[in-house]
Amino acid sequence: MYDGEIFKLTAHSERLKRSAELLDFEIPYSVAEIDQACKDTCARNGLTDCYIRPVAYLGAEQLSVSSINSKVHVAIAAWEWPSYFDPEVKKKGISLEWAKWRRPDPATAPSTAKAAGLYMICTMSKNAAEKRGFNDALMLDWRGYVAEATGANVFFVKDGVIHTPDVSNILDGITRQTVIELAKAKGIEVVVRNILPEELADFSECFLTGSAAEVTPVGQVGDYRFTPAEISLGLMDDYGKLVRGQL
Repeated sequence: MYDGEIFKLTAHSERLKRSAELLDFEIPYSVAEIDQACKDTCARNGLTDCYIRPVAYLGAEQLSVSSINSKVHVAIAAWEWPSYFDPEVKKKGISLEWAKWRRPDPATAPSTAKAAGLYMICTMSKNAAEKRGFNDALMLDWRGYVAEATGANVFFVKDGVIHTPDVSNILDGITRQTVIELAKAKGIEVVVRNILPEELADFSECFLTGSAAEVTPVGQVGDYRFTPAEISLGLMDDYGKLVRGQL
């Protein structure tokens, strides 16, 4: 939420419903009802700038592998969260290391869903990175292509063109979609494709996108170095204006 308005609220609520369907359960509330619950939660807690996380989960009626008789619950969490990454570090470009864990083959997990279980290896990867002095980790997919960071999509820049991984097997972030729209509106070409790790040597800029990360420039991925410049910094500024109704 920015200045009392929740950015792309309905898109997030629709994704929550879709993710539940991928996990084979149905949320007993409409998108409109979830939207209203998010607004009401913020209003009752006096929040005008905050992070909001609706969560759908199965109850404890049946504690076994089977969940057919478990009730579906929905909770709305909201709290003040000024920045996912330190603002000063963010301006210079955060540092990422390569994650040990890889994003799963879609034949082994519902990899396009926004689901808590899929974040287990993300938490492990981010914790490991922070213990070694990095801000986050960059993950490969099961084939060895660049996938995403632990909680954000990734973009690269080469010769004024943006390159970003295909998301047919990972989460297609709402912020990712928004930033692609912003880039195209500025006349910047965006190429969606499979990216090999060694290609990072050819890119000049790198940045992450996510509801929490917003647009975050990256200065390092492992041994590769990048310099936040016109495209990443420009999109960071544009996104900040857009979510506050200034663009």
